[in-house]
Amino acid sequence: MFVSLWGYLYSHFFRVWLKWILRQLTGKCELQRICAGSKEGSQRTLKIEYSLELSKSKVLRNAVHVDGTEVEKCVTEIMKEKKINMQKDIGFKKSLQVCLLQISGYKKLYLDVENLRKVPYDSDNEEHEKQLIQLWNLLMPHENLKARITKQWCDIGFQGDDPKTDFRGMGMLGLVNLVYFSKHYTSEARQILSHSNHPTLGYSYAIVGINLTEMAYSLLKSGALKSHLYNLVPGLPQMEHFHQFYCYLVHEFDKFWFEEEPESIMYFNQYREKFHEKVKGLLRDYNKLLTL
Repeated sequence: MFVSLWGYLYSHFFRVWLKWILRQLTGKCELQRICAGSKEGSQRTLKIEYSLELSKSKVLRNAVHVDGTEVEKCVTEIMKEKKINMQKDIGFKKSLQVCLLQISGYKKLYLDVENLRKVPYDSDNEEHEKQLIQLWNLLMPHENLKARITKQWCDIGFQGDDPKTDFRGMGMLGLVNLVYFSKHYTSEARQILSHSNHPTLGYSYAIVGINLTEMAYSLLKSGALKSHLYNLVPGLPQMEHFHQFYCYLVHEFDKFWFEEEPESIMYFNQYREKFHEKVKGLLRDYNKLLTL
């Protein structure tokens, strides 16, 4: 309760006075001080985002919701609002523009990921079926499917003879991630599939892959991925960057699983949560980049 009270008093009273005092002493507004004193990437962009969200100015508060195509115009409006000379502080203008591109890009990426997640797998959709068959061919190049509906799908970690039922929670996002990893990191994907068939420490490769898609999605939705993406992309994060983070999760989870040596697959949820907490801990380090 004390922490909550202090947070309220700071953001509504003390912070305003502190900002005013620092402006008088330095001749610069808070945004200028952040850009000058913070390392580019998540350190700077997260502070800029926080400052804009708490601002009493509508122009500044609206900046965190601006579309990527309107960023340059928005920066000009902010500089006018804060009475910053555009000719003298070109460095600030460029830095703020990058921050706003990252902020708007993150929001757009979440919407793109969410829209793909909402697309259900449709066995009557030729493109959906094509991607599913591609997944099999990438992982099992020396074995042909005997039929579209077959127990062979269990060999790559699906639960039954028709994988479409396993995509209910994550929709096409689950399949697209599985295909992306298998296509761009083929040898690693096949190696991890081989690991998953271990006689005592084995797990269902495809099902775990879909589960890790849910983990990546939840981290994106909660904002936990901001530090990683703001460090990784000096501009607009794209779907490609989300897929790359998923690949990191698959690779690291396989290592984690075999290092932990669970008693059985029945303890999967327990170890999955432990891995989840580990990743969240890494993402709290604003200097971290979680890449494969």
